[in-house]
Amino acid sequence: MFVPSQKSPPDLKGFTLIMPVVAVGNVGQLAVDLIISTFNMDRVGHIHTDCLIPMAGSNPYSTGKEDADGVHTAAEVYISRGMKLAVLQIRSPVIQKRTKKFRQVLVSWMKASGFSRTIVLSSSQAYQRDDRQLQGSPLRYLVTPSMLKLSEGALKELGWLEMEKVQAFPGVTDGNSEPRLYIPGGGITKGLYTDSCAEDLPLAVLLLFCSEGDNIPDAFTIINHLNSWLHLLDYPVSHPNKWKIPPSWTLMFGSGIPPALF
Repeated sequence: MFVPSQKSPPDLKGFTLIMPVVAVGNVGQLAVDLIISTFNMDRVGHIHTDCLIPMAGSNPYSTGKEDADGVHTAAEVYISRGMKLAVLQIRSPVIQKRTKKFRQVLVSWMKASGFSRTIVLSSSQAYQRDDRQLQGSPLRYLVTPSMLKLSEGALKELGWLEMEKVQAFPGVTDGNSEPRLYIPGGGITKGLYTDSCAEDLPLAVLLLFCSEGDNIPDAFTIINHLNSWLHLLDYPVSHPNKWKIPPSWTLMFGSGIPPALF
């Protein structure tokens, strides 16, 4: 359930929604951090649900004492009215037995809000690629039929690679094994895509094959890939024409090695 920060909920009809999926390397979440920080987006509410592991913390985008107050939670919504852009940031994993319910919550909110399109940023295990996926770019995309109607021309012009379907049992050619969509390490990506197809929602998935580790470079890779389509950095705003790293990233790997050790 969406809970607005103000008394009246924001009108999000016609907005583009960008959201991550909690997946390998947390690449989608890092990329969304860059969007929120770069465009100084306003928090307008949060998703109240028992499907996510509860968490609370301080403002990850704070630049000083004046905006450091307030509690931030596991799933929050930010917007830029001028850009007609909404972002859902998800900060904690989905509880394993409630993945289907969480997908239903998201799909219901997307339909009620009237977004013009939704773009999901995700990732998948690099070591589980098949032979075709080892070639070329590590980036892939998926689109629902209704999204294809809106963006078919742009996607052809970009020349992106669509996520391949793979055999359930590689090497077995008995004719009974149908290719399937397989996104290992991708969290609810496949389920959310399938649900959106069934509900005729305009949704695209951008994903990156990666491994766990320092995934900041992966976040820049996928956000620049997205920017080649949406041209977010070209929007006429008073921000530098580059991505702004949020202050919270300085603590991503701790505070460094204590000098006292030496």
